[in-house]
Amino acid sequence: MKILTKHLLTTISFLLLSSSYAIAQTTIITNVQGYTLSDKQLKEFTAIQFTHDKIDKLFTKGETVPQSENVTIIDGQGKTLLPGLIDAHGHILSYGLSLMQANLVGTLSEDSAVESAVNYAKANPGIAWIQGRGWNQTQWENTKFPTAKSLDKHFPNTPVWLSRVDGHAGWANTKAMELAGITSATKSPTGGDIIRDESGKPTGIFIDNAMDLMTKSIAPLTRQEQKLVLKKALNKLVSFGLTSVHDAGVFTDNLELFKELSSEGSLPIRINAMLYLPSKNWQATLKQGPFTSRDDMLNFNSVKIQADGALGSRGASLIADYSDHAGHKGLMLHNKEALTLYMNTAMNAGFQVNTHAIGDNANKVVLDLYQAQIKATQTQALRHRVEHAQILRLSDIPRFAELNIIASMQATHATSDKNMAVDRIGKQRILGAYAWRKLMNANAVIAAGSDFPVESPNPFFGLHSSVTRQDHQNLPENGWYNEESMTRLEAFRSFTIDAAYSAHQEKVIGSLATGKKADFILLENNYFTENKQNIWNNKVLATWVNGKQVYQQ
Repeated sequence: MKILTKHLLTTISFLLLSSSYAIAQTTIITNVQGYTLSDKQLKEFTAIQFTHDKIDKLFTKGETVPQSENVTIIDGQGKTLLPGLIDAHGHILSYGLSLMQANLVGTLSEDSAVESAVNYAKANPGIAWIQGRGWNQTQWENTKFPTAKSLDKHFPNTPVWLSRVDGHAGWANTKAMELAGITSATKSPTGGDIIRDESGKPTGIFIDNAMDLMTKSIAPLTRQEQKLVLKKALNKLVSFGLTSVHDAGVFTDNLELFKELSSEGSLPIRINAMLYLPSKNWQATLKQGPFTSRDDMLNFNSVKIQADGALGSRGASLIADYSDHAGHKGLMLHNKEALTLYMNTAMNAGFQVNTHAIGDNANKVVLDLYQAQIKATQTQALRHRVEHAQILRLSDIPRFAELNIIASMQATHATSDKNMAVDRIGKQRILGAYAWRKLMNANAVIAAGSDFPVESPNPFFGLHSSVTRQDHQNLPENGWYNEESMTRLEAFRSFTIDAAYSAHQEKVIGSLATGKKADFILLENNYFTENKQNIWNNKVLATWVNGKQVYQQ
């Protein structure tokens, strides 16, 4: 019997990826603590057998594992084996870019964020634009937006553009604004805001649609550059135990690159692509209809629309004023007529509609429009989704199940936002925010994700947040509004079969059963028995997708 060592994993990885092996071999991984969902119940097993990309059998305790020259046996050494985890909302190209730009995540002040940009510039001399991502002023002692002045001290002649952690605001220096033609006379676009000082001069902060005024001046990536960025991101994502990602907002050219990678056999992870509306040629792309690759590695049957902005940048659209900003209700990025056009066009073309809505007003508007358009197009079976569903009126919560709308939510948003969310919306509205338990009690389906690179793509961070409502320092002590927490089984379900269901893939992936795809992971620790405060720290030892090992620790 073979032992699961690093050397053996390397050998098995080579064999699994070789064509001769793929033609002849069946593999059995034995001696595992295996878990999967079966008819909503947790099923345990001790070994898994698969041939090519399909599962043959799960062996339960006491069953004999067959021995044969044509069967490769791998000893799992008692480690935990789970179905591959699914992130129902991420941004692959943006994540790849974040790995190649200045990383401002975790900076504790405006000065430390600037220092990170300076260090990045020193390590990458000759770059035309300094770009980065991840600053979050709500985590700084001074929670005010940063300004161009602090960047100008170090970058008087080099343009700088730094995206906020949520991607809904950007921070520019004066040189960048000059290149973009931004002056005091520049007007904020609909669905966007240019933050100004007392004299009306732009400070360097651009919210939501106003960011386009800056980014249009940055040279777009070439096709080859995009492809390299996508590969970098995909190869990193499998190391977290992700075997499928729903890419929440791709352009037609991105979609074509995914098709190219799929045809080359270069996708190490399954992609469920959502076409961003509106974007270049979106109507023509929808007319071509949904698409699934022959090996099920690429699925295109949905669109992504953005209704509003984000809470941290006060771009989320609220019904009443922000509790910490009188007279301000946030931003709707499109009017109802435009949202109706996008939804109706997509639904009539047979596409699932997934709409970003964070504020209670945006969620109400989206649910109202869904109700009308689902009736008009008779597309309730398409399982339309609300992405984030972050702040809900209590009266809107039952509508998810009533309309067969999936709540696509990200647990780590709750534990990241806990320090500012009550300030933004007050103690009454917070009762309908990040309300997983209320949604589940109302029979809504929750598909879990991370919204990477806004948050880490590590799904164990999300599982931990779902169960504990705590950060990695185990704070607050009993969890933040812990009455909304999930059980371990519910959280597991949201990252597996319910996430698969949210993409119409529950018959293919999301659980381990005979005939389903051989997508699974081996873990260092047992998710179901370890201390719940340690869930976030679990380690992925190996990842298999389509019966091929695509990652080893």
